[in-house]
Amino acid sequence: MTGPVVRSSGVAEALAEGRPVVALETSVIGQGLPPPRNTECIERMDAAIASRGALPAWIGVVDGRVTVGLSADELRRFVEPGSVKVARRDLPVAVATRALGATTVSATIWAAHRSGIVVAATGGIGGVHGGSGDVSADLLELARTPVLLVCSGPKSIVDPRATAERLEELGVALVGYRTNRLPFFLVAESEVELEHQVATPEEAVEVARALRLLEVRSAVLLCNPVPAEHAMDAGEVAAAARACEERAEREGVRGKDVTPFLLGCMAERTFGASLEANLALLESNASLAADVAVAFADAKT
Repeated sequence: MTGPVVRSSGVAEALAEGRPVVALETSVIGQGLPPPRNTECIERMDAAIASRGALPAWIGVVDGRVTVGLSADELRRFVEPGSVKVARRDLPVAVATRALGATTVSATIWAAHRSGIVVAATGGIGGVHGGSGDVSADLLELARTPVLLVCSGPKSIVDPRATAERLEELGVALVGYRTNRLPFFLVAESEVELEHQVATPEEAVEVARALRLLEVRSAVLLCNPVPAEHAMDAGEVAAAARACEERAEREGVRGKDVTPFLLGCMAERTFGASLEANLALLESNASLAADVAVAFADAKT
């Protein structure tokens, strides 16, 4: 692949041979987690994916190119402060200015699909913010990009019901993994009921295969709850989110700075519990995504 979107040799070889690959966003390490926990995140997600027999493909903008399958040296550049948060709409500017761009869900799934990767993993997706009405760019990209994205539902700083309704309006399928309620990031479940569920990676693969056969242009969200031992109390999370939103308003935090600000604030207010839960669910989602990618590759052979 030539031009401004490139695949590493490892990713290109794996895809050519039909081996399983899982796409990963770099915004979680560039803006979502502080050092050194972002390095820990890389190590845990890489190990979880590799142990299942799949290849992790971190995606980011480096030296004017959207790179699918960052090297260890390239990933280290995202661990230290200095990268910019890049949604899909920001990709042309990031490429043109040769910025170090940490890709969000929207940019990551765009690049993954363009590169031929079927399965991606993240922590929580963006959504509809209850107070401001702000809507994440993730939702529109999910509506037009046919991938299977493993996540723990919308982040705990948005309105889960409004987010689920918007996804329904956009034609994005929400599928619970061994749950009939929408996970809410740090909280195991929200009050939102899920119409569709699967119980095994193989069942998730059948959904992904049907997505391709039908030539549907929207994503499937495979919603995997945070591991039970790290799940947080819904009331505690809601209280922390409200306090952090008020602080963000007082300090004039706007736009793409809101999410990393709120996540950092919540880690402070929960004495690190939200950070530990975030890392645990990222690792869990990486494991599940790898299992699905392996099963998908096996189904094609």
